[in-house]
Amino acid sequence: MLTRVFKSGNSLAVRIPKELASALSSQEVDIEKVGDTLVLRSVVKRKLTGLAEAFAAFPPGFMAEGREFHEQKERDWSGFGEGAAVHQAHPEYKPAGDK
Repeated sequence: MLTRVFKSGNSLAVRIPKELASALSSQEVDIEKVGDTLVLRSVVKRKLTGLAEAFAAFPPGFMAEGREFHEQKERDWSGFGEGAAVHQAHPEYKPAGDK
């Protein structure tokens, strides 16, 4: 379905045709860029109703022994920050605040 983009203040806006507007269940939408496509999703506000019942469903001894401990692997930090060092070595580099 073809529609037009128009300027609204400092932003661009799109009119959503009536036939498609019924797919939006709220006035708030989340917009995301996926490749060269813009995706609109209705924002659904979730309530905490029923949360107490969900927690009550856990047995009394749930996680009584705590969580499992997983050994952390050593991370390879070589190369971390090299981009900044290369950038700073550039002849036209000026630290922030210098004019």
